[in-house]
Amino acid sequence: MQAGCQGCRSEGTAFDIAMAFQPIVDCETGRPFAFEALVRGSHGEGAAEVLSKVTPENRYAFDQQCRVAAITGAVEAGILATGAKLSINFLPNAVYSPAACIQLTLKTAREVGFPTDRLIFEFTENEQMIDTDHVRNIVASYRKMGFTTAIDDFGAGHAGLGLLGKFQTDLIKLDMDLIRSVDQSEPRRIIVSGVVAIARALGIAVIAEGVETVGEYDALREIGIRYMQGYLLARPGFKTLPFPLLSPGAGSFKGSRQDREAGIGLHLIASPPGGSGLSQLPASY
Repeated sequence: MQAGCQGCRSEGTAFDIAMAFQPIVDCETGRPFAFEALVRGSHGEGAAEVLSKVTPENRYAFDQQCRVAAITGAVEAGILATGAKLSINFLPNAVYSPAACIQLTLKTAREVGFPTDRLIFEFTENEQMIDTDHVRNIVASYRKMGFTTAIDDFGAGHAGLGLLGKFQTDLIKLDMDLIRSVDQSEPRRIIVSGVVAIARALGIAVIAEGVETVGEYDALREIGIRYMQGYLLARPGFKTLPFPLLSPGAGSFKGSRQDREAGIGLHLIASPPGGSGLSQLPASY
Protein backbone atom coordinates (compact mmCIF):
# COMPACT_ATOMS: atom_id res chain seq x y z
CA MET A 1 0.00 0.00 0.00
CA GLN A 2 1.24 3.47 -0.81
CA ALA A 3 2.60 5.09 2.35
CA GLY A 4 1.67 8.64 1.49
CA CYS A 5 1.53 11.27 -1.20
CA GLN A 6 3.11 14.65 -1.67
CA GLY A 7 -0.12 16.47 -0.90
CA CYS A 8 -0.69 14.50 2.30
CA ARG A 9 2.80 15.31 3.55
CA SER A 10 2.63 19.07 2.77
CA GLU A 11 5.42 19.74 5.21
CA GLY A 12 6.17 23.23 6.47
CA THR A 13 2.58 24.34 7.17
CA ALA A 14 1.36 24.10 10.75
CA PHE A 15 -2.07 25.30 11.86
CA ASP A 16 -2.70 26.36 15.46
CA ILE A 17 -6.01 24.55 15.86
CA ALA A 18 -8.19 22.74 18.36
CA MET A 19 -11.68 21.27 18.15
CA ALA A 20 -15.12 21.97 19.54
CA PHE A 21 -17.60 19.09 19.60
CA GLN A 22 -21.36 19.11 19.06
CA PRO A 23 -23.53 16.02 19.50
CA ILE A 24 -25.66 14.48 16.79
CA VAL A 25 -28.50 13.13 18.88
CA ASP A 26 -30.42 9.89 18.51
CA CYS A 27 -33.85 11.22 19.41
CA GLU A 28 -35.16 7.74 20.17
CA THR A 29 -32.66 7.21 22.98
CA GLY A 30 -31.77 10.79 23.94
CA ARG A 31 -28.09 9.87 23.64
CA PRO A 32 -25.42 11.11 21.24
CA PHE A 33 -25.18 9.03 18.09
CA ALA A 34 -22.00 10.93 17.23
CA PHE A 35 -20.04 14.06 18.00
CA GLU A 36 -19.08 16.34 15.12
CA ALA A 37 -15.62 17.89 15.37
CA LEU A 38 -15.71 21.62 14.55
CA VAL A 39 -12.44 23.40 13.92
CA ARG A 40 -11.43 26.30 16.18
CA GLY A 41 -8.27 28.20 16.96
CA SER A 42 -6.20 26.84 19.82
CA HIS A 43 -7.69 29.49 22.13
CA GLY A 44 -11.25 29.08 20.89
CA GLU A 45 -11.09 31.43 17.93
CA GLY A 46 -13.96 30.92 15.48
CA ALA A 47 -13.84 28.68 12.44
CA ALA A 48 -13.92 31.62 10.03
CA GLU A 49 -10.63 32.95 11.40
CA VAL A 50 -8.99 29.55 11.02
CA LEU A 51 -10.40 28.85 7.56
CA SER A 52 -9.28 32.24 6.28
CA LYS A 53 -5.70 30.92 6.43
CA VAL A 54 -6.41 27.88 4.25
CA THR A 55 -5.20 28.13 0.66
CA PRO A 56 -5.02 25.66 -2.25
CA GLU A 57 -1.33 25.27 -1.41
CA ASN A 58 -1.83 24.28 2.24
CA ARG A 59 -5.31 22.71 2.31
CA TYR A 60 -3.83 19.21 2.26
CA ALA A 61 -1.85 19.86 5.42
CA PHE A 62 -4.89 21.54 6.96
CA ASP A 63 -7.11 18.54 6.21
CA GLN A 64 -4.61 16.13 7.74
CA GLN A 65 -4.05 18.23 10.86
CA CYS A 66 -7.81 18.58 11.39
CA ARG A 67 -8.20 14.80 11.37
CA VAL A 68 -5.46 14.39 13.97
CA ALA A 69 -6.85 17.18 16.16
CA ALA A 70 -10.36 15.74 15.97
CA ILE A 71 -9.37 12.22 17.00
CA THR A 72 -6.93 13.18 19.75
CA GLY A 73 -9.21 15.92 21.06
CA ALA A 74 -12.25 13.66 21.19
CA VAL A 75 -10.38 10.93 23.03
CA GLU A 76 -8.98 13.46 25.52
CA ALA A 77 -12.53 14.73 26.07
CA GLY A 78 -13.79 11.23 26.91
CA ILE A 79 -15.50 9.96 23.75
CA LEU A 80 -14.29 6.37 24.27
CA ALA A 81 -16.60 5.98 27.27
CA THR A 82 -19.68 7.23 25.39
CA GLY A 83 -19.87 4.67 22.58
CA ALA A 84 -20.61 7.53 20.17
CA LYS A 85 -19.07 7.90 16.74
CA LEU A 86 -16.80 10.81 15.78
CA SER A 87 -17.72 12.83 12.70
CA ILE A 88 -14.84 14.53 10.88
CA ASN A 89 -15.24 17.00 8.04
CA PHE A 90 -12.87 16.51 5.14
CA LEU A 91 -12.06 18.33 1.92
CA PRO A 92 -12.50 16.05 -1.12
CA ASN A 93 -10.07 18.18 -3.10
CA ALA A 94 -7.45 17.59 -0.40
CA VAL A 95 -7.45 13.83 -0.93
CA TYR A 96 -5.15 12.66 -3.71
CA SER A 97 -5.48 8.96 -2.97
CA PRO A 98 -7.93 7.63 -0.34
CA ALA A 99 -5.62 4.74 0.64
CA ALA A 100 -2.56 6.98 0.96
CA CYS A 101 -4.14 10.01 2.56
CA ILE A 102 -5.87 7.95 5.27
CA GLN A 103 -2.65 6.60 6.73
CA LEU A 104 -2.06 9.40 9.25
CA THR A 105 -5.69 9.12 10.38
CA LEU A 106 -5.32 5.38 10.97
CA LYS A 107 -1.99 5.86 12.76
CA THR A 108 -3.51 8.49 15.07
CA ALA A 109 -6.53 6.32 15.86
CA ARG A 110 -4.27 3.38 16.74
CA GLU A 111 -2.08 5.49 18.99
CA VAL A 112 -5.00 6.76 21.08
CA GLY A 113 -7.05 3.55 20.95
CA PHE A 114 -9.99 4.93 18.99
CA PRO A 115 -11.88 2.26 16.98
CA THR A 116 -11.87 3.21 13.31
CA ASP A 117 -15.36 1.75 12.80
CA ARG A 118 -16.60 4.68 14.92
CA LEU A 119 -15.31 7.26 12.43
CA ILE A 120 -17.66 9.23 10.19
CA PHE A 121 -16.24 11.27 7.32
CA GLU A 122 -18.49 14.02 6.03
CA PHE A 123 -17.91 16.38 3.14
CA THR A 124 -19.85 19.51 2.35
CA GLU A 125 -22.03 19.48 -0.70
CA ASN A 126 -21.44 23.19 -1.33
CA GLU A 127 -17.79 22.57 -2.11
CA GLN A 128 -18.08 22.40 -5.88
CA MET A 129 -17.51 18.91 -7.20
CA ILE A 130 -14.67 19.44 -9.67
CA ASP A 131 -14.35 15.68 -10.21
CA THR A 132 -17.34 13.65 -9.08
CA ASP A 133 -15.61 10.41 -10.09
CA HIS A 134 -12.84 11.26 -7.63
CA VAL A 135 -15.37 11.93 -4.85
CA ARG A 136 -17.20 8.71 -5.68
CA ASN A 137 -13.91 6.84 -5.34
CA ILE A 138 -13.22 8.43 -1.96
CA VAL A 139 -16.67 7.51 -0.65
CA ALA A 140 -16.44 3.94 -1.96
CA SER A 141 -12.93 3.52 -0.55
CA TYR A 142 -13.88 4.89 2.88
CA ARG A 143 -16.93 2.64 3.08
CA LYS A 144 -14.80 -0.36 2.11
CA MET A 145 -12.42 0.54 4.95
CA GLY A 146 -15.35 0.39 7.38
CA PHE A 147 -15.91 4.13 7.85
CA THR A 148 -19.33 5.78 7.81
CA THR A 149 -19.72 8.48 5.14
CA ALA A 150 -21.96 11.54 5.03
CA ILE A 151 -22.87 14.50 2.84
CA ASP A 152 -23.04 17.70 4.87
CA ASP A 153 -25.31 20.69 4.09
CA PHE A 154 -27.42 18.57 1.76
CA GLY A 155 -29.80 20.68 -0.30
CA ALA A 156 -27.71 23.86 -0.22
CA GLY A 157 -24.91 23.05 -2.63
CA HIS A 158 -24.06 22.52 -6.25
CA ALA A 159 -25.37 19.01 -6.73
CA GLY A 160 -28.52 18.44 -4.68
CA LEU A 161 -30.41 15.24 -5.38
CA GLY A 162 -28.37 14.71 -8.53
CA LEU A 163 -25.41 13.84 -6.34
CA LEU A 164 -27.24 10.82 -4.92
CA GLY A 165 -27.76 9.55 -8.45
CA LYS A 166 -23.98 9.31 -8.86
CA PHE A 167 -23.05 7.81 -5.49
CA GLN A 168 -24.63 7.20 -2.11
CA THR A 169 -23.25 7.87 1.34
CA ASP A 170 -24.45 6.25 4.56
CA LEU A 171 -25.84 9.53 5.88
CA ILE A 172 -27.03 12.88 4.58
CA LYS A 173 -27.24 15.98 6.77
CA LEU A 174 -30.04 18.31 5.73
CA ASP A 175 -28.93 21.92 5.46
CA MET A 176 -30.28 24.20 8.17
CA ASP A 177 -31.99 26.44 5.60
CA LEU A 178 -34.38 23.56 4.91
CA ILE A 179 -34.88 23.01 8.63
CA ARG A 180 -35.48 26.61 9.66
CA SER A 181 -39.15 27.13 10.59
CA VAL A 182 -40.07 23.80 9.00
CA ASP A 183 -42.97 23.63 11.44
CA GLN A 184 -44.41 26.84 9.98
CA SER A 185 -43.75 26.22 6.29
CA GLU A 186 -45.71 23.64 4.31
CA PRO A 187 -43.31 23.81 1.31
CA ARG A 188 -40.35 23.05 3.59
CA ARG A 189 -42.19 20.14 5.22
CA ILE A 190 -43.05 18.72 1.81
CA ILE A 191 -39.45 19.06 0.59
CA VAL A 192 -37.97 17.53 3.75
CA SER A 193 -40.52 14.71 3.69
CA GLY A 194 -39.64 14.00 0.07
CA VAL A 195 -35.92 13.90 0.75
CA VAL A 196 -36.47 11.59 3.72
CA ALA A 197 -38.55 9.24 1.56
CA ILE A 198 -35.88 9.18 -1.17
CA ALA A 199 -33.10 8.61 1.38
CA ARG A 200 -35.04 5.80 3.04
CA ALA A 201 -35.54 4.08 -0.33
CA LEU A 202 -31.78 4.32 -0.95
CA GLY A 203 -30.90 3.00 2.52
CA ILE A 204 -29.52 6.36 3.66
CA ALA A 205 -30.11 7.74 7.16
CA VAL A 206 -31.03 11.42 7.50
CA ILE A 207 -29.68 13.92 10.04
CA ALA A 208 -31.37 17.29 10.50
CA GLU A 209 -28.83 19.96 11.44
CA GLY A 210 -29.39 23.44 12.81
CA VAL A 211 -32.46 22.52 14.88
CA GLU A 212 -33.20 25.51 17.11
CA THR A 213 -36.81 25.32 18.28
CA VAL A 214 -39.10 22.74 19.82
CA GLY A 215 -41.51 23.35 16.95
CA GLU A 216 -38.85 22.36 14.43
CA TYR A 217 -37.95 19.32 16.51
CA ASP A 218 -41.55 18.15 16.74
CA ALA A 219 -42.17 18.65 13.00
CA LEU A 220 -39.03 16.73 12.09
CA ARG A 221 -39.92 13.87 14.41
CA GLU A 222 -43.38 13.70 12.79
CA ILE A 223 -41.69 13.46 9.40
CA GLY A 224 -39.68 10.52 10.71
CA ILE A 225 -36.22 11.96 11.29
CA ARG A 226 -34.41 10.16 14.09
CA TYR A 227 -31.08 12.01 14.23
CA MET A 228 -30.76 15.73 14.92
CA GLN A 229 -28.11 18.33 15.68
CA GLY A 230 -28.50 21.93 16.75
CA TYR A 231 -28.53 24.52 19.50
CA LEU A 232 -31.86 23.25 20.83
CA LEU A 233 -30.20 19.99 21.78
CA ALA A 234 -26.71 21.17 22.72
CA ARG A 235 -24.28 23.87 21.71
CA PRO A 236 -20.71 23.03 20.68
CA GLY A 237 -18.30 22.53 23.56
CA PHE A 238 -14.72 23.70 23.13
CA LYS A 239 -12.53 20.66 23.88
CA THR A 240 -15.51 19.10 25.69
CA LEU A 241 -18.35 16.73 24.78
CA PRO A 242 -21.69 18.37 25.62
CA PHE A 243 -24.52 15.95 26.25
CA PRO A 244 -28.04 16.75 24.97
CA LEU A 245 -30.79 17.96 27.26
CA LEU A 246 -33.18 15.31 25.98
CA SER A 247 -34.87 12.72 28.15
CA PRO A 248 -34.08 9.18 26.95
CA GLY A 249 -36.91 7.31 25.26
CA ALA A 250 -39.62 9.92 25.78
CA GLY A 251 -38.04 12.36 23.32
CA SER A 252 -38.80 15.27 25.66
CA PHE A 253 -36.51 18.00 26.88
CA LYS A 254 -35.08 18.52 30.33
CA GLY A 255 -36.15 22.00 31.27
CA SER A 256 -38.89 24.20 29.87
CA ARG A 257 -39.43 25.09 26.24
CA GLN A 258 -38.77 28.71 27.17
CA ASP A 259 -35.42 27.78 28.71
CA ARG A 260 -34.31 25.82 25.65
CA GLU A 261 -35.34 28.50 23.16
CA ALA A 262 -34.40 31.61 25.12
CA GLY A 263 -30.96 31.89 23.55
CA ILE A 264 -29.60 33.93 26.45
CA GLY A 265 -27.51 33.26 29.52
CA LEU A 266 -25.70 30.00 30.16
CA HIS A 267 -26.73 26.46 29.35
CA LEU A 268 -25.58 23.81 31.83
CA ILE A 269 -24.68 20.73 29.85
CA ALA A 270 -23.90 17.44 31.57
CA SER A 271 -20.48 15.94 30.97
CA PRO A 272 -20.08 12.43 29.52
CA PRO A 273 -19.34 9.42 31.73
CA GLY A 274 -15.97 9.95 33.30
CA GLY A 275 -16.13 13.69 32.68
CA SER A 276 -15.75 16.36 35.34
CA GLY A 277 -18.86 18.14 36.54
CA LEU A 278 -20.69 20.58 34.29
CA SER A 279 -19.43 22.78 31.49
CA GLN A 280 -20.82 26.26 30.99
CA LEU A 281 -21.04 27.67 27.49
CA PRO A 282 -22.17 31.19 26.60
CA ALA A 283 -25.25 31.10 24.40
CA SER A 284 -23.45 33.13 21.74
CA TYR A 285 -20.80 30.46 21.24
